Amino acid sequence: MTITPRTLKGFRDFLPAAMIPRERLIETARNVYRSYGFVPIDTPALEYEEILLGKGSEETDRQIYRFADQGGRRVAMRFDLTVPLARFVAQHIQQLGKPFKRYHIGPVWRGENTHRGRYREFYQCDFDTIGTQSIAADIEIVLVIHDLLRAIGVERFTIRINNRKVLNGLLSKLGLASASVPVLRALDKLTKTDRDRVAQEMMSAAGASAQQADQVLALADLNGDRDSVVSSLQEIVHGSEVGQQGVAELQQVLAGSLAAGVDSEHLQLDVSIARGLDYYTGTIVETFLDSLPEIGSICSGGRYDNLAELYTKEHLPGIGASLGLDRLLAALQELKLIDTVATTAAVFIPYFDASELNSYLKIASWVRQAGYGVEVYPEPKKLGQQLSYAADRGFQIALIAGRQELDNGKCQIKNLKTRHSLEVATGPNGAGIVQTVREILARD
Repeated sequence: MTITPRTLKGFRDFLPAAMIPRERLIETARNVYRSYGFVPIDTPALEYEEILLGKGSEETDRQIYRFADQGGRRVAMRFDLTVPLARFVAQHIQQLGKPFKRYHIGPVWRGENTHRGRYREFYQCDFDTIGTQSIAADIEIVLVIHDLLRAIGVERFTIRINNRKVLNGLLSKLGLASASVPVLRALDKLTKTDRDRVAQEMMSAAGASAQQADQVLALADLNGDRDSVVSSLQEIVHGSEVGQQGVAELQQVLAGSLAAGVDSEHLQLDVSIARGLDYYTGTIVETFLDSLPEIGSICSGGRYDNLAELYTKEHLPGIGASLGLDRLLAALQELKLIDTVATTAAVFIPYFDASELNSYLKIASWVRQAGYGVEVYPEPKKLGQQLSYAADRGFQIALIAGRQELDNGKCQIKNLKTRHSLEVATGPNGAGIVQTVREILARD
């Protein structure tokens, strides 16, 4: 019986044209994280169920893939990389030391409804600092996000910053401190639904009165320049120590980010963002593409000072953020900011003279030794067929040499983007070819 090849809903195969830009994006993220001193770790895809349950939200718990393994143990697949990090540092902090700065790039799984840019298996690219409550760590999160998006090539984006302490201060003044979790979950849906529905959820899920819900939403409605919003916030949380601390931290994060060179146009104080996960305690950030805000935040995170207390008595405050790799790739493709290629090599060598295979392999070796990827076509076919193959896959350069060129120490170098060709002398150890390849790739 023939089995119909198919994939599960919410899961995907990645063809080379999709996988190549993913790997490039991951490598860019890795380089930016390392430039700030973050080090790599990894954790298992499976954790004990109790490690993951109750750490995000009720909705997150419903989305977790969990089951009994062959030994009868209750296990679950990680839904993010932050909760496993809390378990990881609680288990290994004596070896790691404090502060500990890590990055982790890997797949996570959530059984949620799929839509544009959102899947049930997806990659996260996280970076976190554990073991310090210093505001310097909060500022650094903003700096990393800024540098990461610039390195990716995104010019128009906005990092929206808020602080859970501001929201908690207002809720305390309103007598809603004990209902902060359902209130904040409702507020987090403000970008996805209308104001009235959010107010209704606050009243039904958190027991807020219509007046209390309206005051929370009035806070979220604040807009204008940063100084005026800060001034309004100071009035709103006046009398709440935790709220005033949140406003002060917001000011420090904004000032530090600007001092470090983040463009003012990339920063927005946005008191409407709440982040739906329950574990956030202070600074929170969400990042949107100015040209495609409807796709949602493509890099989010915040401070979580109490998450590890579930696994250890040692106080291990943390802050971090996660690049939504798949969502960002979907957005970049929609904005046509990704070149479609199906090759990892820049240089192509057609094999069209059956007697000269060793010559082609030698030329390829020269170019590879200079640091450039090269593919030699495996069969001696017509030159036109091979050049069509190269153009379809996105090679940038073709090195073309028949017996006559090889006998004369020459090689034709064709720029497959511009269609321009020139003949160069091979030179000792291919120096002439390598130099021309280097010049073309430097221009392109």
